[in-house]
Formats: sequence, structure tokens, C-alpha cells
Amino acid sequence: MQASSKPRWLMEMVAVWGYVQRNYYLTKRYWMWELVWLVYTMMNTVTITFIGAGVGALDGGGGIDTTRLMTYLLVGALIWSYLSMIFDVLSETVSWERWEGTMEYTFTSPASRATHLLGMGIYAVIYGIIRTAIILAVAMLFFDLELANVNYAGALVVLAICSVSLVGFGVVAAVMPLLSPEKGQQVTYIVSAVLLLISGVYYEVDVLPGWMQTMAQFSPVTYALDGIRASLLEGASLSSLWPSIWPLLFMGVVFVPLGLWIFNLGERYAKRTGKLKRSG
Repeated sequence: MQASSKPRWLMEMVAVWGYVQRNYYLTKRYWMWELVWLVYTMMNTVTITFIGAGVGALDGGGGIDTTRLMTYLLVGALIWSYLSMIFDVLSETVSWERWEGTMEYTFTSPASRATHLLGMGIYAVIYGIIRTAIILAVAMLFFDLELANVNYAGALVVLAICSVSLVGFGVVAAVMPLLSPEKGQQVTYIVSAVLLLISGVYYEVDVLPGWMQTMAQFSPVTYALDGIRASLLEGASLSSLWPSIWPLLFMGVVFVPLGLWIFNLGERYAKRTGKLKRSG
């Protein structure tokens, strides 16, 4: 049989796009469930933002900037919705293969595992951006927010860099369903909950106990929220966002190859012990 004349990198890029398309069709197939989670996330975001209005009402005009507080909470809810979507899609990679019965085909295909996970990551970013934009559009109908002094470019740069580090973080978590078909996915939910707790999504990290503040320094979500809030609430310039950007760059460089390495180790272990195809 004659070998393909196409360069290897081109074949891998085609495979990446194939995985993106596959996830699109999976989302399309289960669109009712996606609608349910979209509405849930939307209502959750609006509810959290109303907390700011409620605090202002309880304060009785005592000095709390209600509009700023509502904007602070909304930004936190939106960014967490987007970043947790990336983390969830990557961490559920193995579970989706088991649910769809495609485990054997995916893990024996010629495409590399890096190509597979890259395709999943690109789809998660695209889907997360679309869903976040919809939620923001709906939220803007409810609230008059403080978005006059905004550096959108800076916020987008921070968000893009953080997306890369979350892809690596999600790939690390994705190994858990490989190691434990029965309860591995539940462990990824614990990781997501810990990130929510320590990263300052709805409050400043400074209010946490000291040991939790130390943990927050290893969460990419912490730096993403700091940088994006500074961009949207303070209009911070790109140069002043460097304290948030460089840790995200470092985490992206470390977490992506680390995640691929750990996932490959987990895949080899699952194949050797017969756990790859098990569903329970």
C-alpha cells in the first residue's frame, strides 16, 4: 500500500479539526441538555449579580458602590463559567468516549493523543466563548453595569493566555477517569470545586485563610480574574497586567506538556490493566 504523500503535520491538523467537528455534532445531538445547562448557568449568573444589589439595599446607602459590586460579581461569574467550561470539557474527555462507545476507536486511531486533546481544547474555547457571550447579553438586559473605563484588549489577552493554561490543567484532571472508571470523574468535580473556592471568583483572595491563599497562587483562575477585573473595572493597561500575565504564561508552558505526559502515563496504565474499556 502506497504511503500518504501528505506531510505529517497537515494530517495532524486535519485530525484536530475532525475532533472539533465531532464535538460540535455531539453538542448538536444533545442540544436540549446544552440548553438546560445554558439556562441554569444564565440564571445562576444573574442571581449572583443580584446579590450585589441586595447588599446595596441592606447597606441603606452607607457607602457601598452597588454598581461596582454588581459588576465585580458578574465578571467573576462570567469568567468562571467560561473557564470551568474549558476545564469540564477536557476533564470529561474519557467519560465522553465511554458514554458514546468510541473509546476503542479514538485510542487506537493514528492521530496522536496531543492532537486528540488539542482538538478537544479548541472546541472547548470556541463553545465557551459563544456561551459566555450569550450569558453576558442576557445579563446586560437586567443590570446597568459599570463598564465605562474598560480595556477590552487587555482582558482578551489575559483570557486567551489563561485558556491555554486551563487546557493543560484540564488534561491533568482528565487522567482520573482513566485510572478509576467507577469514580474518576467525580474527582474532577472536586478539583473544579477547589478551584472555585480558592481562586477569588466572588470575593478577594485576601479574605481567605493564609493556607488557602497559598493554594490560590497555583490556580490559573486566580490570575485570570485579577487581570480581567483590572482591565474591565480599572481600565488597566497591558503593561500593568504583567503580574497576572507572566504566571499564566508559565503555567501554560508547564501544565500543557505536563498534562500530556501524565495522560499518556495514565493511558498506558489503563491499557495494561484493562481499565480503558470498562464502564463501571
